[in-house]
Amino acid sequence: MGHWICCLCSRVADPLMLLLVLALGCNPSSAATSSPSVPHVKPSYSFGRTFLGLDKCNACIGTSICKKFFKEEIRFDTWLSSHLKLPPNSLLSYSGNYTDDAKSWRLVDITRLTSKYQHDRADKRICTSLLKTRSCSLERALRRTQRFQKWLRAKRLTPDLVQGLPSPMLRCPSQRLLDRIVRRYAEVPDAGSIHMDHLTDRDKLRLLYTLAVNSHPILLQIFPDVEGWPFPRYLGSCGRLVVSASTRPLRDFFGAAAEVAADLALQLLAVLRSMATNDLNYFFYFTRVDAGTFGVFSNGHLFIRDASTLGIIDKEEGSQLMDGQQEYKDIFSCLTVDCQSEFVSCDSISEKHSLVMVCQDLLPKLLARKFVSPVQERIDAFLQRCARGLGEHQGSNEAMEELAEILKPLRSCDSRFAYRYPDCRYSDKY
Repeated sequence: MGHWICCLCSRVADPLMLLLVLALGCNPSSAATSSPSVPHVKPSYSFGRTFLGLDKCNACIGTSICKKFFKEEIRFDTWLSSHLKLPPNSLLSYSGNYTDDAKSWRLVDITRLTSKYQHDRADKRICTSLLKTRSCSLERALRRTQRFQKWLRAKRLTPDLVQGLPSPMLRCPSQRLLDRIVRRYAEVPDAGSIHMDHLTDRDKLRLLYTLAVNSHPILLQIFPDVEGWPFPRYLGSCGRLVVSASTRPLRDFFGAAAEVAADLALQLLAVLRSMATNDLNYFFYFTRVDAGTFGVFSNGHLFIRDASTLGIIDKEEGSQLMDGQQEYKDIFSCLTVDCQSEFVSCDSISEKHSLVMVCQDLLPKLLARKFVSPVQERIDAFLQRCARGLGEHQGSNEAMEELAEILKPLRSCDSRFAYRYPDCRYSDKY
C-alpha cells in the first residue's frame, strides 16, 4: 500500500490530489519500512516530597542521600514487585537495597527518627505554640525562636545552646563532645573545624532539629563503625528518612540455638565493656533497652541498632551543665516527648547501670532454657542476682567477666559466625 501511494505521488499532476496524497503520509524513503514501534518506557518510581519529608525541610534531618533515591540507587523491598508502589508512610522503618554501581546491591535500613504520627503532632505543636495557627512554615516558625537565634550568632556549639534538649546524649554535655558533633557532622562538607563557620543557617537548623527529635543519626556520624565503634554505618539522610547499614534486631535471635545465643551474649557483654571503657574516655550508658536496641549483621556481628537511648558522660572533662540548668525548656525540648518529663541526674548513673538493664530485659530472653544442667542453673542464678543490682561487693567488670567465663566454653567455631571465622580456629581468644 505504501509503495502504491508513493508511486502515485510521483505521477499525479493535480495539486489538490497531491496535497491529499501527502496528507496520507507519502514518504518515498520510508515506503519499505514498517511503522515505528512504541519506545520502551522504563518504570518510574514516583516519590512524593511528603513521603520523604522534604516538604518539611529545613525542619528535617538532611538531604545528603536524596540523589540516591531519585536515581533509583536506593530501593525499598516492595519496589522489587511488579506494582512498583512505595510502602506505607506510616511505618517507622523499612528494609531497602543500596547500590553504588547498579550491579551489586546490599541491604540497608531506612528509618524515621520517630513515627509519622509523632512527627505530625510535633509539626502541629510548633505551629500552635509559636504562631498560634494550625498550619505554618515550620522553618519560619523555628527560626524565630530564641534558641535558634542564639545558634545563628554562635561561633561554637556550647553547652548552653543544647541545654533542655531531650536527647540522652546531651543531658551531661561536655565541650569536647559538642566539638566532636560539629567537626563530624556528615550532612555538610567536612571542614574539620570545631567552629560552626562552615554551617549555613539551614545546616544549623537541621542539626538542631535532629538533636531535638532523635540523636541516633548524630551518634552514628561522630562515632563511626570504621573506627571500631559498635554502630551500623551511617549512609546519609533525605528529608526525614535515615539510611544505614542493615541489621536484624536481637529479638529475631531469642529462639536461636544454644551456641548462637552464647556467642551473642558474649558480644553483648563486650559492647557494654567497650561503652564503659574506651580510648576516648567517654562513658556510654543506656536510658532504656528493648529487643530492638541491638542488632546483628549477616556475618553474625552484634551492634547497637538503636542509639537513641544512649547517654554519654565525658570522664575526661565531666559535664559542663549543672543539673539545675537542665530545667530550661522550650519548643525544642518537647517535639517528641512530654515537656514535663524529668531529666536523669548525671551523678546518678553508675557503671552497673546498663548491665543491670540488660540482665533484666534482654539476657533472660536470649539465654533462657538453652543449656544443660548445671550450666543453665549457673546462668539463671547470675541473671537473677544481676537484675537485682549485683550488690555493693561486685563491680560491673567483675560481673561481666563472671558471666563470660560461663559462656565462653559454649561457643562453637564454624561458618555461621563469619565475623570471626576462620580466625577462631587459630586463636586462643576463641
